[in-house]
Amino acid sequence: MAYTVSELAKISGISSRTLRYYDQIGLLKPAEVNKSGYRIYKQKELDLLQQILFYREMDMRLEDIKKIIHNPNFDQLSALKHHHQLLQEKQSRLDQLIATVEKTITHLEEDIIMQDEEKFTGFKEKIIKDNEEQYGKEIREKYGADTIDASNAKLRDMSQEEFQKMKTIEDELFTLLEKAVKTADPTSPEAEALVEKHKAWLMFSWNTYSKEAHAGLAEMYVADERFVAYYDQKVKDGAQFLRDAIVQHTIYS
Repeated sequence: MAYTVSELAKISGISSRTLRYYDQIGLLKPAEVNKSGYRIYKQKELDLLQQILFYREMDMRLEDIKKIIHNPNFDQLSALKHHHQLLQEKQSRLDQLIATVEKTITHLEEDIIMQDEEKFTGFKEKIIKDNEEQYGKEIREKYGADTIDASNAKLRDMSQEEFQKMKTIEDELFTLLEKAVKTADPTSPEAEALVEKHKAWLMFSWNTYSKEAHAGLAEMYVADERFVAYYDQKVKDGAQFLRDAIVQHTIYS
């Protein structure tokens, strides 16, 4: 069966403008353009659009989706199985958050006592899942699955008080980063204090510490644009300075 842009937009739930943009960037080309100039999509394009929408649901960038689905080795069945697994994990995460909200509503409406820890269970799971989806592949390759699983377990076991302390130290970390960057000197006392604060923050999720592992993580901060964005959105050039300070006070100290 063949579809025009408007017909495909109607059955897929995305706009005609989006389909035209996908064509423009080479993400989803029509099967043909007829004599009247209409884009025509067939079953192959419909299947590819389904894959694109799945990947978009996982917040993947269009550029990355294009590389995946146009790879000669792309396996649609394997991709669908992977999507199915991710969607199940997402559903599980949402179910847990829903349960947490429902318990809170019950507590407020019926004045039923609820343990404070329960309020944070869903949110801690969301942090873990978000980190896995965003950085999981890279950090598991670098540090090993056992290390990351142990780190996740430590976060799950974290008490409300510990969780709040971790967030407080994270805020203090960015305050120190802002001050240290102004010195433009990764060897300065401010930079050294920054590195110690960063170590303290890491130890909420790390079971053991080594200077080599700390420096290795610092290298990821400048090698991966996602880490760069995380720090630079709060402090300009923060990721590079933090990396330089960590390396200076771990490897060269």
